[in-house]
Amino acid sequence: MFERFTRSARDVVTGAVTHAERTDAVSVTEEHLLLALLDRQEGRAAFAFASLGLVDRRADVEADLVAARRRGGLTRADTDALAGLGIDVAEIVARVEEAHGEGALDRARRRGAGRRPFTRGAKDVLARSLRIAVGRQDRFIGDEHLLLALAACPGVVADVLAAHGATYTTLDRALHGDGGGEGDAGRFRKAG
Repeated sequence: MFERFTRSARDVVTGAVTHAERTDAVSVTEEHLLLALLDRQEGRAAFAFASLGLVDRRADVEADLVAARRRGGLTRADTDALAGLGIDVAEIVARVEEAHGEGALDRARRRGAGRRPFTRGAKDVLARSLRIAVGRQDRFIGDEHLLLALAACPGVVADVLAAHGATYTTLDRALHGDGGGEGDAGRFRKAG
């Protein structure tokens, strides 16, 4: 599949590996893919981020990703669902950090040097980017397909993007105009 990636999409994937290495992460995650996309200063994904104002809010996006890591990778929806059951995730995180130090839940996902595999979620994003490109009848997978796939895959990254106004629909609109993201958004969120 990697041979179908444009130069820009390949740069995003290698940039994600670099982000994982810098933080001593056990594996390359969707978060690393998002950070690599945010690093881009050119390309269709960079254009979408600029048009939605995410370039100016990168620090806020990164802070939201850090907060999600502190929650052990739970999305806001997960946290709300647990709260509905009487489980206070913030209290649990506070107790864990009191006993084991700040960022203890995140440290469990770190390791030293070596090859870092892609998580199941990151692999799902790469596969979904192919399906999005094929669905649009694009011959190659570009950074815009990776961005749309991140927004379409449920999880922390899609949650953080949506909190900053970058849903599948708004990104699709920024990338392709008003002509049709609604139908694709549902189809690619449900695709498996």
